[in-house]
Amino acid sequence: MLGPLVRASTWRRGVFLLLGGVLALPYALIAAAFAQLLTRSEVPRPVGFGLLLVAVVLAAVPVFLGGSRALEVAAARALLGVDLPEPAVGHRIDRETRLRSALWITLHLVTGGLVLFAAISAFPMALVFIAQQFGVDTGPVQGAGFGPLTGRDPRWMTLTGVVLLVGLGYAVAGLGALAASMAPVLLGPSQGERIAALEARATRLAERNRLARELHDSVGHALTVATLQAGAARELLDVDPEFVRRALAAIEETGRHAMEDLDHVLGLLRETDGRETGGRGTGGVRPPGGTAPQRTLAQLGRLVDETRAAGLPVESQVTGAVGELPAAVSREGYRIVQEGLTNAARYGRGPVTLRVDVPPEATAPGRSAAPAVPSRSCRWLDIELVNDLRGATGPGRGGRGLDGMRERVLLLGGRITAGPEDDRWRVRVRLPVARKETG
Repeated sequence: MLGPLVRASTWRRGVFLLLGGVLALPYALIAAAFAQLLTRSEVPRPVGFGLLLVAVVLAAVPVFLGGSRALEVAAARALLGVDLPEPAVGHRIDRETRLRSALWITLHLVTGGLVLFAAISAFPMALVFIAQQFGVDTGPVQGAGFGPLTGRDPRWMTLTGVVLLVGLGYAVAGLGALAASMAPVLLGPSQGERIAALEARATRLAERNRLARELHDSVGHALTVATLQAGAARELLDVDPEFVRRALAAIEETGRHAMEDLDHVLGLLRETDGRETGGRGTGGVRPPGGTAPQRTLAQLGRLVDETRAAGLPVESQVTGAVGELPAAVSREGYRIVQEGLTNAARYGRGPVTLRVDVPPEATAPGRSAAPAVPSRSCRWLDIELVNDLRGATGPGRGGRGLDGMRERVLLLGGRITAGPEDDRWRVRVRLPVARKETG
């Protein structure tokens, strides 16, 4: 039975209630001042009621402010132990949320004022009763009257004091528990804030998935190339030292490029974490992100040369100007080709046929990504990779590569087909590219 009186949560909730009483003190002083003002005959009634109306308006304004709601949310999280989300920054508070917040603040002030009044009246009275039982000199209050308790036996007064203290403790515990249960209802996020939070979460997840794809494709390709080069160098170590020397140089170059990509992705992750935490823990300064440029189809030639140097023959055919593609299409196209070559090196055999067909009249550099839903003003960037299979299965068994390729294609509103065709593995990708605007 005494558990609620000794719990740390009860004391924290008591502090929360007393905080409401402290905030209610200015309102009580204003009410007392106007009570005296309106009872004076020398003050004209219209003037007094006019000043009262102005005071009521000024006193009600803070209750409806968004900043007051944010402070109450912070206090409820820290003192009541309620898991409330932070108010959405830059989101306009609707009328229902303001009314719920105003009702909460009003109840906080009223209950806090009652608890504060009980604490500064009943608590000292209870201490006096208990002190008298033990013969402690309480000064002038010994002769004071306590209503029906006047002239009672000191033991009854002591019992009354204990009951007052215990009752005050249970009242604080009950009101604190009620406040903790009502806080999510009155201070919880509105429908618009929930939608904004879900959209922000979806954006963060999409960004993290994109970074995971970047990391998988770049590092996976580098490891595949380095593994093939190292295996070939080990086989020819005593026969062809010059080939081994070239293989080690290729491994070094591939590792350097992979480190640049890894630094770029980690820099973006640090920037994302800094935005999510608001710079907390770093003095409000977010660490700089990576500065490595994104790979595009403009670097397709170097990618093909690296793959050939790893021992995988590649027959490449590029039609059109890859430099005129939109940045997003060019980046995703590069990663799709990279993952296709990586899968061919892991699971295929023999040469790889790569075909990239860039449509004419593509958008000029600097334009945004292709639309998610292609229209008649869009043409198609075609990418095709074909290689022989080692066994009965293809890259689909190996990991997340094909899933990452599908995600990239779907985000741009394109099409992809991948699967075996007559003992060969074929990947076809079509990405929409908008036409140039004329007129």
